[in-house]
Amino acid sequence: MLGRTANSLFWMFRYLERAENTARLLEAALRMALTRDIVAAEAEWRSVIATLGLQMPYEAVNDGYDGMAVWNFVLRGASNPGNVRSMFGAVRANARAARINISSDVWEAVNESWMKLDKMLARPVGPTMVGEVLLAIRRAGTQVHGAFDGSMLRDEGYHFSRAGTFIERADSTTRILDMKYFLLLPSLAYVGSSLDTGQWEQVLRSVAGARVYSWLNAGQIEARGIVEFLVLDERFPRSLAFCRNALRENLAALARMHGAEGRSNALMRDVDTRLGNLTVDQIFEQGLHEFLVDFLARNAAIAEAIAEDYRFLA
Repeated sequence: MLGRTANSLFWMFRYLERAENTARLLEAALRMALTRDIVAAEAEWRSVIATLGLQMPYEAVNDGYDGMAVWNFVLRGASNPGNVRSMFGAVRANARAARINISSDVWEAVNESWMKLDKMLARPVGPTMVGEVLLAIRRAGTQVHGAFDGSMLRDEGYHFSRAGTFIERADSTTRILDMKYFLLLPSLAYVGSSLDTGQWEQVLRSVAGARVYSWLNAGQIEARGIVEFLVLDERFPRSLAFCRNALRENLAALARMHGAEGRSNALMRDVDTRLGNLTVDQIFEQGLHEFLVDFLARNAAIAEAIAEDYRFLA
């Protein structure tokens, strides 16, 4: 497979995952803001911008953190080159570049989703429409992934696509957990702390894990359990452990197909050595923020190594 095709598939699914994760983050913030006073709601929207790393460009064009200003900036803001409308444009452009390597079902799901979302985001999104828009973004992700799982040959293209998905998903979960934990517990002392249950529920909603976490923990919301769930639980599809395992399998498959391992496989083994037998108590002992920053750096290094190993275009 040509490097440019592998690159297109890898980034097609990174952008798709990023758009869906952004919609979930906005959806959780909207739910939280509706139950808070004006000051608390503003803080909620500020945390969304901080989690996405958009403080500077946002504040360059906005004076405050009003909900409508935030979600329009994130979804369609002209001064935000990484807005969701642009992300879906990138999904479609990459799908078109890799057209002969994806099924008709996948192309149709991508193209139809792009046309619908491009139309919805062509004008400012008001309070009565934002829920519908966010739902459409999430459904687009579900439809594309469903078409992909049900119709794609398990060849190189499949594994490059899945690698992109899990690199991006791990990055998103890490950033959400780091930002929210920093805001809630800056001292990093979790035993006996007074927790804002609503905020922790928002963390779980942002990664589509509220219902399953509640089921596994009899409805008990507390920092230690949430960190263990989002970092170490190999059963949850958006946990760091699940993403790490899935990424390892896809990189191993690519190495077998190419007859040799690359630097990405070596870095993956380093991550396994670092995280394989880690406990939640050890994570808190070293500092959750420090652990998450280290994970982000390792995740980014693996993404760069994949590009080097398979000669992606810059």
